[in-house]
Amino acid sequence: MGRVYNFSAGPSMLPMEVLEQAAAEMTDYKGSGMSVMEMSHRSPVYDAIIKETEADFRELMNIPDNYKVLFLQGGASTQFAAIPLNLMKNGKADYVISGQFSGKAYKEAKKYGEAVCIASSEDKTFSYIPEITPDMVSEDADYVHICYNNTIFGTKFPEVPNVGDKVLVADMSSCITSEPVDVTKFGVIYAGAQKNMAPAGLTVVIIREDLLGNAREDIPTMLDYKIMADNDSMYNTPPCYAIYVAGLVYKWALKNGGLTAMKERNEKKAALLYDFLDSSKLFKATAEKRSRSMMNVCFVTGDADLDKKFCKEAAEAGFVNLKGHRSVGGMRASIYNAMPTEGVEKLVAFMKEFEKNN
Repeated sequence: MGRVYNFSAGPSMLPMEVLEQAAAEMTDYKGSGMSVMEMSHRSPVYDAIIKETEADFRELMNIPDNYKVLFLQGGASTQFAAIPLNLMKNGKADYVISGQFSGKAYKEAKKYGEAVCIASSEDKTFSYIPEITPDMVSEDADYVHICYNNTIFGTKFPEVPNVGDKVLVADMSSCITSEPVDVTKFGVIYAGAQKNMAPAGLTVVIIREDLLGNAREDIPTMLDYKIMADNDSMYNTPPCYAIYVAGLVYKWALKNGGLTAMKERNEKKAALLYDFLDSSKLFKATAEKRSRSMMNVCFVTGDADLDKKFCKEAAEAGFVNLKGHRSVGGMRASIYNAMPTEGVEKLVAFMKEFEKNN
């Protein structure tokens, strides 16, 4: 059937020209006579790849020199443990629960110290982002943890919350590189790469240097940020191929106007979809307006059978992976950087037609 419009929440679609370049270099990377998949991570040719990838990522996200970039494995879920193990000096941290993954991070942190839920939006099925003010933050908290964009429920923090002088830690798995971010407002930003940056297998951590070296003595070596930083993400074999593809994606984003241009494109795509949903008699967006995600648009018809029918007919028409997360049902269109505007335009046209017929 050729290429489909892939609305998967992750692993998700990659830019076509990135896939084509990776394909062209698959068997022979730049005259090395081998694939990036096959080369030693200690070789000069791979060393150049990882250094260039980091340099491009720093440029793309405007990362200051006093922050380290780590290329790790284990997904964002492994970071749920790494964060408290590295940062809990006083043994206490605050968590904002705005969806499934922040809930999991909170639960994990409780194993290693006192995790305090200072705000939650569970009362309305995580359809909004709770308000955070500095007076809510525990006086002796080592950090405040948030999930910036909630893939499953389609919500996002409308702005960076003010946590006073506390270290702000953010899981940005599903919105990283979708818009400019002031990195200096965060102590740690971490993200699984398989939504907006690369294939699965790579996790990126951006950490302020003064936060290194505070880990518990019994921390597993592989989770110690200082060890990873001291070894330039090469303590063990890194996810070489995923890092290489991430590098291609960063170059693609820089060439296409950087994060300012990405934000403009993403806002346009999201507006197309939300404007239709707000005017539709059949479909309804589930997230509250102020908290809506630009990356993951969740919606329902209100009838589970009709939802199922929609997903089936959409897939047949070439719009795949629109089924909502198993925990919430309904539909979800993930429209990351790589989703072209025409994909969203065509989806809206299809939804209009479906509405007419049902």
